[in-house]
Amino acid sequence: MSPRYLAWRLLQVPPAVLGVLIVTFVLIHLAPGDPILALAGEHGDAAYYAEMRAKFGLDRSVPEQLGAFIANLLRLDLGVSYVHGRPAIDVILERVPSTLLLTGSALVVSTILGIGLGLIAATHVRRIPDLAISLTALGLHGTPSFWLAQLALLTLGLWAGWFPVSGMTSPRSNATDIAAALDVARHLFLPMMVLAASEIAAISRLTRVGLLDELTQDYIRTARAKGLTNRQVLIRHALPRALLPVVTVIGGRVGHILAGAVLIEAIFGWPGIGRLLLSSVQTRDTPIVIGIILLIGCGVIIANVVTDLIYARLDPRIRFA
Repeated sequence: MSPRYLAWRLLQVPPAVLGVLIVTFVLIHLAPGDPILALAGEHGDAAYYAEMRAKFGLDRSVPEQLGAFIANLLRLDLGVSYVHGRPAIDVILERVPSTLLLTGSALVVSTILGIGLGLIAATHVRRIPDLAISLTALGLHGTPSFWLAQLALLTLGLWAGWFPVSGMTSPRSNATDIAAALDVARHLFLPMMVLAASEIAAISRLTRVGLLDELTQDYIRTARAKGLTNRQVLIRHALPRALLPVVTVIGGRVGHILAGAVLIEAIFGWPGIGRLLLSSVQTRDTPIVIGIILLIGCGVIIANVVTDLIYARLDPRIRFA
């Protein structure tokens, strides 16, 4: 990838972020409901409501509020949370590590397992491993994540008791170092696997199809004619080409994983930005909602740029002007 193309992609980021900001801001203000009523209750007097609106700048028109919000955002100031009474950026940043742990581990696990299972299926085509992996992937891909999450909670959490059913750490736990990390890992396993399930299914199926297609190409026959083993042909030649569409899926599914984290965090009581976003939408906490959506949008944009970089690494024939 040339520096010119990378610079061009980076120049596209600010307009994209601005578009997300404007659409989100307008939609929130056009939605029914009044955040002041959610904060002050429905039994206050008009004077108190007017004072609260002036305090949070809600007495101005939507364009004026949008202009003020953008001006403050340039200083990394999202405003004060209506509910928490603290800078919104501080409230969000407190939850970011938890969400990064959940979504990052789900992305890594789904990528490794998806490619590995797809590789096994492609090398055992129309045999028991291939049929088992394909049927499981099809079932996982068609299962709603909220149903799978509740099923995992009931069976593996409540009934079997193998994993905790809520939170990120055990209550009243004084564990430190390795014990604390293991405690977090036990709480992480169920929500992470539920979040990664559909991604594992998609990646494994795509890897299988890509490998089967690549193994019929002329360059594979040439590689075998040179005396390379099946393992060398598969790993060195076929797999890198087959992973090109997989990379596209992984980069594009970052947004899907972040969006799915909202529901998964709510079900498992995971203290991340997804759970915070859900509660903030219910209370019309505009600074928090816009801040989280902007953060997710920037994450998706960065993932797309990284996807292009990996593309060029996997296939030297790809060059961007």
